Amino acid sequence: MKLYIKYMVSQRCKMLVKEELLKLGLRYVVLDLGMVELLEDITQEQHDQLKVNLLRSGLELLDDKKSILIDKIKNVIIEMVHYSDQLPKVNYSDFISEKLNYDYTYLSNIFSEVKGITIQQFIIIHKIERVKELLLYDELNLTEIAYQLHYSSVAHLSNQFKKVTGLSPSFFKQLKRKRKGNLENL
Repeated sequence: MKLYIKYMVSQRCKMLVKEELLKLGLRYVVLDLGMVELLEDITQEQHDQLKVNLLRSGLELLDDKKSILIDKIKNVIIEMVHYSDQLPKVNYSDFISEKLNYDYTYLSNIFSEVKGITIQQFIIIHKIERVKELLLYDELNLTEIAYQLHYSSVAHLSNQFKKVTGLSPSFFKQLKRKRKGNLENL
């Protein structure tokens, strides 16, 4: 039996879900971002208890098919952008469509209808969050970040970064240094 869980987007979330499953004596085969596959069916009482326990931790057990599909789309994108060393070489639309076994137009229409933004906008938002992370770690320069995240150029990355954050990547990096300097002077 598969259960889908909203807001389960990190390793910490996976650990939380694992703990809740253990408390209820539920055994699983697969525990992945946004999804857990149980060895056996669960009772309505176990389902309700799991739902309540997950809500306390900010997670939500999904029941309707649209919500489940939206969550799957989001998890594919989050995993692709944040947890993969290299982004796929194919178009994102092909990658998502292939990963979820649905026509991309169908996925795109449902996502836009429910979330109010396009899948492409969601990808851009997450790519910019990843750029921020990489800038803060200070391990890669902007050219390397642009290459790693498949931007056509540093200028393209910078323009998109500024459009989303209102700041240039270099100014964002300076803010980090200023904040660090201010903390050291306390």
